[in-house]
Amino acid sequence: MLLAVDNGNTNVKFALVDDAGAIVQRWAIATDMRRTADEYAVWLDQLLRMEGHARADVTAVVIATVVPRALHNLQVLSQKYFGVEALIAGRSPLEWGIALKVDEPKALGADRAVNAIAAQALAPDVDKIVISFGTATTFDHIGADGAYLGGSIATGVSLSLDALYEAAAMLPRIAIEPPPTASVIGRDTVGQMQIGIYWGYVSMIEGMLRRMKAEIARPVKVIATGGLAPLFQQHADLFDRVEPDLTLRGIARLYSSNFGSK
Repeated sequence: MLLAVDNGNTNVKFALVDDAGAIVQRWAIATDMRRTADEYAVWLDQLLRMEGHARADVTAVVIATVVPRALHNLQVLSQKYFGVEALIAGRSPLEWGIALKVDEPKALGADRAVNAIAAQALAPDVDKIVISFGTATTFDHIGADGAYLGGSIATGVSLSLDALYEAAAMLPRIAIEPPPTASVIGRDTVGQMQIGIYWGYVSMIEGMLRRMKAEIARPVKVIATGGLAPLFQQHADLFDRVEPDLTLRGIARLYSSNFGSK
């Protein structure tokens, strides 16, 4: 089986993918650039055994990372504990298989490229907008032919909340959750913060989608991913589809398109 690794700024996600391309198991751990290959191995080995698997079941490892400093220990994990050389998304011999029609294709985050691959499989023959809720909130345009055509980057929701708490002495730290009502006029501090973050981001998403759709001027499917995607879909019909595993599915398809099922 394939071990797909999505190394993000906030979490590292691992998924076991079977020969048919289906995700069998998935796990996540907080991103820590100091975490060693041995620490990853102890954690993963326990999880694998709990689900009835063994390290020997892993025959290939693919890593998509936006945290270069964390990559080395993941490569050591693959070599030392799974006995295979990790393949790195965006590096030879893995070919994207899609056109990256931007000014600096090598600077494009691997997560956004594999999201485009997965989105194309979900909605072929139509333009796509992929919204990813992570440390940053990204909007990406994928053409009907699967080409990555550009996008935008905004501050992530959690990052905004942290900045608000740290910069404003009298504001409390609050959880990310939708306000109890649709009112955008709060009556207390916490309620006003919830409104500002939640409906503020909904308004930003609505505005960005409206502008992107007008610029694309063709039928578009909107696909959202990331842990907060269901939260924003809860009270506002923003997306055509929410796909939590979009990045991991993109990594699996990247491997399959280059090497076939193994």
